[in-house]
Amino acid sequence: MTPAQTGPDEALLKIEQEGAVRLLTLNRPQALNAFTTALLVQLRDALEAAARDASVRCVLITGAGRGFCAGQDLSDPLIKPPIAAGEQPKDIGHLLDNYYIPMALSLRAMPVPVIAAVNGVAAGAGASLALGCDLVLAAESASFIQAFSKIGLIPDCGGTWLLPRLVGRVKALELALLGDKLPAAEAQRIGLIYRALPDAELAAEAMALAQKLSAMPVKALAATRQALDDALLLDFEAALRNEALLQSRLGFAGDYQEGTRAFLEKRKPSFTDR
Repeated sequence: MTPAQTGPDEALLKIEQEGAVRLLTLNRPQALNAFTTALLVQLRDALEAAARDASVRCVLITGAGRGFCAGQDLSDPLIKPPIAAGEQPKDIGHLLDNYYIPMALSLRAMPVPVIAAVNGVAAGAGASLALGCDLVLAAESASFIQAFSKIGLIPDCGGTWLLPRLVGRVKALELALLGDKLPAAEAQRIGLIYRALPDAELAAEAMALAQKLSAMPVKALAATRQALDDALLLDFEAALRNEALLQSRLGFAGDYQEGTRAFLEKRKPSFTDR
């Protein structure tokens, strides 16, 4: 695994490359990788850099130490609650507009598959980050917590959009209103995540899955994500038309030509589109 190009504060986010997989590791283990504005900017920039880099065919996101991401660091100056008398509260909407929304949109628009390897607690916006990825693997000791209700807020970083689509309205309300800890095995059972694994197997299994996806026709995989997301907002005929539009584009791409030739020639395909 080789380091990729990093920014001036690269300690907050480790960026490495293994084959065609870009590994992004949130690196504030002393704070369970809680978000600061600097970390959010670095994560957004790293996602956008991966999106531009033709050598990247899958992105894998995980956390350093014993946590994936504990959500927003409330000591960050942009959101730190007022302490002194007369001090005005911070505008949390400003934080979302300028930091969380750009990162979340970059994540959802990735032209390659994105995997989350949740190695510990994923709380608040940290849970939203994980669930915003295409596939989520989690260590059996990991947990997901919609912690917002505990401090008088609503799920953000895409949480209100993601939760009901993943588990339905009733379960989404249960998770969001009560804010109880959800173990990884239960998260898998209810369909919130793809798979829960023994802790010792998580890193290797996540990288193996990322390598597998990177060898697939990633242009079609990204279009599949787009089609499924679009279909949630369309009626049946509109979804059919959208499928036809996307299939038309993919049908002219090199991967379709390579895939069909390889099938007919009974050989392993070599996909290169992105």
